[in-house]
Amino acid sequence: MHARKSQPHSLEKSRELQRKLYLSAKKCKTRRFHALYDRIYRFDILWRAWKEVKGNRGSSGIDEVTIEMIKSQGEPEFVKEIQDSLKLGKYRPASARRVYIPKSNGGKRPLGIPTIRDRVVQQACKLVIEPLFEANFMDTSYGFRPKRSAHQAIKMVKEHLVRGWWVLDADIQGFFDHLNHDILMSLVSRRISDQRVLKLIRMWLKAGVIESGKYEVTEQGTPQGGVISPLLANIYLHVLDKYWDDRFSHLGYLVRYADDFVIISCTKSSVEKAKLAIQWILKQLRLALHPDKTKVVQMNEEGFDFLGYHFRKFKSKVSGKISPYIWPSRDSLKSIRLEIREKTSRRWRGVPIGYVLNSLKPIIIGWSNYFNKGNSSRQLQLLDRYVYKRLWILFWKRHDCKFIWVREKFKKWIKEFRVPDFYYPSICGQRL
Repeated sequence: MHARKSQPHSLEKSRELQRKLYLSAKKCKTRRFHALYDRIYRFDILWRAWKEVKGNRGSSGIDEVTIEMIKSQGEPEFVKEIQDSLKLGKYRPASARRVYIPKSNGGKRPLGIPTIRDRVVQQACKLVIEPLFEANFMDTSYGFRPKRSAHQAIKMVKEHLVRGWWVLDADIQGFFDHLNHDILMSLVSRRISDQRVLKLIRMWLKAGVIESGKYEVTEQGTPQGGVISPLLANIYLHVLDKYWDDRFSHLGYLVRYADDFVIISCTKSSVEKAKLAIQWILKQLRLALHPDKTKVVQMNEEGFDFLGYHFRKFKSKVSGKISPYIWPSRDSLKSIRLEIREKTSRRWRGVPIGYVLNSLKPIIIGWSNYFNKGNSSRQLQLLDRYVYKRLWILFWKRHDCKFIWVREKFKKWIKEFRVPDFYYPSICGQRL
């Protein structure tokens, strides 16, 4: 099989399957689907899953097999091997590799990295079963869903803050660590009756993690880092969305992005009742609000952080009305400054200048594309100055010459390598 030639056709076939499944699920919201496993191991589904996993450029799992190794050994052969193991019922997932990534508050977030083989199977499963649950998901949920984004959630929060004066800034305590497997599987089985698919999901949940060579059993929770984990999280918290829409929507407007959500209310009494309602719903799911990170906010006195932005209401200098404003949160600014500082630190002095700037470009472009909304101009301009300062220090220490000569050389250097800006889409050097 010539994989490259078959890819466009395979992509269309897999999308057509997703459309059919979605429409069938939308037509009857209580229908349970039974013939799904054979669709998961279809070659077009597995091939698309492999392409998406490869595009994410993730690291290897405990087997230390990398994407480059698979490419060199043959991609179609790799996908065919997965197909055969699924078809014959011999597939068994490996344990996830535990790694830690730094958080903006100085702590560390645990991730469970499955093997690439397991990520491909999870992605194939996700392609098949996601349309069934998408047909039921509520409009208030924005995280890790097709055609939905964090920017849409941010826009919705800002729109409802025009009339909303009180906010419940909620945080679920250890959501991914405390997600109950029995409750999750019962929720999944409301849509899926195919026992082989349910067995797949149960195996991923029970696969465990390996940290420093030691195996840890996973009796509850789902590892962050797994391809299927965001979908399972949305299935689990759809209960919260549904309860809120059916019984408590009069108390305020809910905006949820994965396990991070806010409720916007008009009065203090409404937001306090909303907090009690959320505590009751989470209790049914065997979860709880974080006592220190959950707070009730009065918008004209203080603000709150959501999805990297800080939200606050101020009196407009133009209209005179109190309006909602948003800009990058303190933690977001701290995080990007640390990243810039690391990329321009002393250990980069011996590295070619072009390499340093090329490593900065995707960071600056990606960050500015996300945070160029709302009222972020001042913060982005200050970040531009910080980048200049860090680059100037790096350049100055490389050249033991007169100040004027170094300054002129620095200007020429910035223009030559076309360093992007946080605030302006133009070249940094044009403002020197």
